[in-house]
This record gives sequence, structure tokens and C-alpha cells, in this order.
Amino acid sequence: MNWVYCIIRQRKHSQLREKFFEQNGGLLLRQQSTSESGSVESTKHFTYEELKKATNNYAADRIVGEGGYGIVYKGILPDQRVVAVKRSRVLDTSQIDQFINEVVILAQVNHRNVVKLLGCCLECEVPLLVYEFISNGTLFHHVHSIAGGLPWLSLDNRLRIAAESSGALAYLHSAASMPIMHRDVKLANILLDDNYVSKISDFGASRLVPMDQTKVITLVQGTLGYLDPEYFHTGELTDKSDVYSFGVVLAELLTGRKPICMENSVEEKNLATYFITSLKENRLFQVLDRRVVREGTLDQLHNAAQLVKRCLNLNGEERPTMKEVTMEIENLRKLSKHPWTQGNEDTEVLIGQTDFQHSDLYEIQPSSYHNVVNDSDQYSSSTISLLHPPTSPR
Repeated sequence: MNWVYCIIRQRKHSQLREKFFEQNGGLLLRQQSTSESGSVESTKHFTYEELKKATNNYAADRIVGEGGYGIVYKGILPDQRVVAVKRSRVLDTSQIDQFINEVVILAQVNHRNVVKLLGCCLECEVPLLVYEFISNGTLFHHVHSIAGGLPWLSLDNRLRIAAESSGALAYLHSAASMPIMHRDVKLANILLDDNYVSKISDFGASRLVPMDQTKVITLVQGTLGYLDPEYFHTGELTDKSDVYSFGVVLAELLTGRKPICMENSVEEKNLATYFITSLKENRLFQVLDRRVVREGTLDQLHNAAQLVKRCLNLNGEERPTMKEVTMEIENLRKLSKHPWTQGNEDTEVLIGQTDFQHSDLYEIQPSSYHNVVNDSDQYSSSTISLLHPPTSPR
């Protein structure tokens, strides 16, 4: 009778796995695989047992990230590859939609500066995503020293990381099999590996754009402070929406300020607005981080500020493309470093004007009309999943 019991038990487990597979969007994912040139078909489907073993039964000491969306575990596969396993806390329709969206998009992307999705698991109560493990945290952590004690990220490194990130976005916009709009570009979605190479992450909100179109009409989604005002008001998502968000990223790298800081004065609350106003009023050096000023040349700083200004143009058509942004950042990197001389009185005055205080990002709740991400902990659904205690730049 034992063998009969085993057969019945196996059949029940099989039925349960099939139920979870359908519940987690497996059938829709199969449909997507046929409509997207079969790219999703190649995505590895891990079994629940494989990931359970890789994470040591989801042991507490394997947790590397935790947020409102769920928990992320460090996993070790049989071939000794280290991975990040993202496991949702609860299951709802919006999470499944974002889950499928991320799998479909990342299955089509192959770029050294885009985080790699290794596979997924659909046969358990909540879907699991498996990524390459990124060991050095987010760019947000390093720019704003969230973990404390992190070394200064030099201007050279900031420009290199910016060039890598913009190059990845340019690839998504114009070189991927189908154009991809990221829709949530921010420091917290740029990860750094062991060698401080950048990796764009979090494609849950991203959108594929048909080859014969330049924009898509969609519900507004993004993060306060990075969100393109034109997209917010029209609902029209274009590649220039990502350009605006990246302009805020550049401003953040140059100033060390957060995109929104409610503790600042009214004119300084919004970084994008304050940066542009300061530039127009010839007060740029009041905004720039004093260490950036010390490490850069006047040409570098001026040209970088002008690039930020063009990216933040309220008219999307007037903004550069991400490809043009990448070329300009590479040109900035070629400008030779020129240390400031101690006898330069003007420079000392400029540096002395760059003191400021930092505060946490403004927290908002998602609106029923506009899906604006609550970014209070500066983690996105797939960003926190890849984290590990940051280390120093090499």
C-alpha cells in the first residue's frame, strides 16, 4: 500500500505545482515566449527544490536584502555559482505582471552593464527570480554613504560609472531586439560589482516599444524626483523619459544631493529645479560637491553641468539621446585632471560655497491615479535582491 500512497502523493504534488505554475503567470509567460521571438523560452526554469537547497532552505543567515516586496537570499548553485534569489512576501496581480514583464525583457537583453536574469521558478506559492549576484551594493549607497564608512567615490569613477550606465540605456533604446524604455532610472537601480562595474537593474516597470513606434501611452510609473515631468503630465513614455531621469542621476553624482529633500528650503527641495536655477544664476559651485570641484577641471565641470541641463529640458524633443549622452560623458572623461592650486583664491571661494546638508528622500504613497513608487528605503524590487555589504573601490 505504501507505493499506492506514494503515487497519490506525487500526483497531488504535481497538481499543486501545475496550479502554482498557472497562478504565477506561467501560461502567459509561454504566450510571451512565442510573441517575443522565443527569447523567453531559453530562460532557465529552476525547481523549487533546487532553490531551496541553494539557499540552505531559505536560512536567515542567507538573507542579503529585505523590503516591502519580499526577501532576497544569497544562493549557491551546484556548479558553485553565487546567485541572488528574490522571493515575494505575498502574491498579487500587479506583482505577477511585473514578474512576467521582467522575465520577458531581461530574456532579450545581453549587455555587460545590465544585470543578468539567470532564471525563475513558477512551481511554488510565490514566483522566484534568480539573478547574478552583484556584490558591491547600489550606487545610491556609495554616493550617499548609507552604510557609513564608505570611501569617497572619485569623480573619475563617477564619470566611468555614468558612461557605463548611459551606454547600457543607449543599448536598450536602440540596439536591443526591440526598444526598451526602463521607466525607473535612478541611483538605487544602478548596482556595482566587485570591480565597480555598473549594472542597470529593476525592469519590472520597463516597457517594450514596437519598432514602428517612438512612444507608448501608459500609466505613469517612476520615482519622485527622477520622474520626467512631460511623461507625468501626458502619460506618453519615450526614450527621452529615461534621459530626463538620467539627468537627475548625473546631477546627483555631481552634487551629492538627493533628488528630493524636504528639509531644505523651498528652492532647494527639488534637485533638478535647483540645479537648473543655480546654473542660470551662475551659482553652479554652490551646488557641486566640494570634492568634485577639487578633482575636476573647469571644462569638465562646465560641460558636465551643461549636459545635465540638456537632459533636464522640460521639452523631451530637446533632450539628447542616450547615445549622445554617452559620447559626451566619454569626452568628459578624456579631459585631463588638473588639481587646484592652493594659491587660487577664486577656487577656494568656490569650494567654500559647496557645503550643504543631506536628508532622506521624500516618501510618498502610490497614488490611485499615478503609480509613483514609494522610495523611502531606496530599494527597488530587483535592486535589493542583488545586494551585499559594499566594499571599497579598487
